[in-house]
Amino acid sequence: MELRTGGWWLLCAAAALASCAHGDPASKSRSCSEVRQIYGAKGFSLSDVPQAEISGEHLRICPQGHTCCTSAMEENLANRSRAELETALLDSSRALQAALAAQLRGFDDHFQRLLNDSERALQDAFPGAFGELYAQNARAFRELYAELRLYYRGASLHLEETLAEFWARLLERLFRQLHPQLLLPDDYLDCLGKRAEPLRPFGDAPHELRLRATRAFVAARTFVQGLGLAADVVRKVAQVPLGPECWRAVMKLLYCAHCLGVPGARPCPDYCRNVLKGCLANQADLDAEWRNLLDSMVLITDKFWGPAGAESVIGSVHLWLAEAINALQDNRDTLTAKVIQGCGNPKVNPHGTGPEEKRPRGKLVLQKPPAGGLEKLVSEAKAQLRDAQDFWISLPGTLCSEKMAMSAASDDRCWNGVARGRYLPEVMGDGLANQINNPEVEVDITKPDMTVRQQIMQLKVMTNRLRSAYNGEDADFQDASDDGSGSGSGDGCPDDACSRRADKKGAGSRPALTHALPGPSEREGRKTSAAGRPRPCGALLLLLLLLLLTLGPSAARPRGR
Repeated sequence: MELRTGGWWLLCAAAALASCAHGDPASKSRSCSEVRQIYGAKGFSLSDVPQAEISGEHLRICPQGHTCCTSAMEENLANRSRAELETALLDSSRALQAALAAQLRGFDDHFQRLLNDSERALQDAFPGAFGELYAQNARAFRELYAELRLYYRGASLHLEETLAEFWARLLERLFRQLHPQLLLPDDYLDCLGKRAEPLRPFGDAPHELRLRATRAFVAARTFVQGLGLAADVVRKVAQVPLGPECWRAVMKLLYCAHCLGVPGARPCPDYCRNVLKGCLANQADLDAEWRNLLDSMVLITDKFWGPAGAESVIGSVHLWLAEAINALQDNRDTLTAKVIQGCGNPKVNPHGTGPEEKRPRGKLVLQKPPAGGLEKLVSEAKAQLRDAQDFWISLPGTLCSEKMAMSAASDDRCWNGVARGRYLPEVMGDGLANQINNPEVEVDITKPDMTVRQQIMQLKVMTNRLRSAYNGEDADFQDASDDGSGSGSGDGCPDDACSRRADKKGAGSRPALTHALPGPSEREGRKTSAAGRPRPCGALLLLLLLLLLTLGPSAARPRGR
């Protein structure tokens, strides 16, 4: 009986050996025809692609099971995945840059057209209304408009001082012109200038223009500057290089499924988001200051309306100038008497002519220019700025859904980085500090990108300018240099985050479970094994040989009865 038992074990062992010798149908090398087709369609040479799966011990990024990828293929696909992500990032940033640039052109054209129309209206109406009073001072008016343009374009001019100097020069020139029979030396004109404020020779026009122009111009130019800075931040941050850990993760995300023979498996949604949240962790840190900037820009558009709004004031500068000269002509006699009373009786100019007679023309009355175009611009800008508020933190999800061929659902048919199956890890938060336990990308949260930190500071500075402009204040608009101080650059990390980082380094760099096991469809199809994973045939042989060694001696000799 025991001999028969030993023979039965030998028979089982022989059957197992035969099974392994013939090979398990599931472990047979599969064809790489589908991978060859996809690889060739990307422009690569098919000479690199094996006809059937080979052992994957040579792979450096993808799991080392049976594979359709040689080392050269893996390198080519890694470079392609990098190029594809770089292109996707540039496309997304260029779209936002283009939208911001279009807004900037629209507002800039509108504000400059308002100022140009105002100067054109002045040049058309003033010669006929004021005659020599305008003709001999046309240069002063041209210079005023030139300085207003410079101020709007960001020149370091103090607008209130610029307007005050204009009125002072104009008063001196017009007073001389109105009294050619008098000798008016510089010290007499200095006395005139000192008494100008209480005398109010131009009426209320200078005061009204100063109050309204300061608020209107500072609001308009700061808003346009904000659009320019926002576009510049997007451009510079789009050029920030991503690290090698990111590129490895992106290759694994996009093309390791091809190497493992399941090219039809698309990345699981949460898996894709974790990869790109890790890659774009620094960019997401722009979110808070980016939102503050766009909120401030939306808010300052309220200053474009009303009597002191940019639409009304910029296009109406000539109206205050006309009102000022009308007031001077009306108050000419009273003004002259008060000046003589305060500054003394000037000498008569022996070569001068008589006092210029008052012109019989009536006052110059100009119509306020009609508003047009700005309301539509503001409405479109507000909508686009609000849409762009979450640009930085929504970028990973946007790229996954639009550029990364992400799976529609997270199920057992999507690619989870190891095989076709569900993706179990939770999705990380936004920003650098939240990537400390990212299961897909190793992120050093203690080393923030300096370019991004500099742009965060630029956003803060511009937001403060916008808030000052909203209050009608002319802030210091000196441009911060691109190689700025870096203060507040965040060269450290929160204490609790740093301690968690240290604990993580000591305990191991990855959580124990990061991916789901292959789903039923994967198990029923191809049995892909990772390197070092025990195979069923080997396990069966080992078990049978151990039993034979245990039972062999007793089976070889019969016992006495």
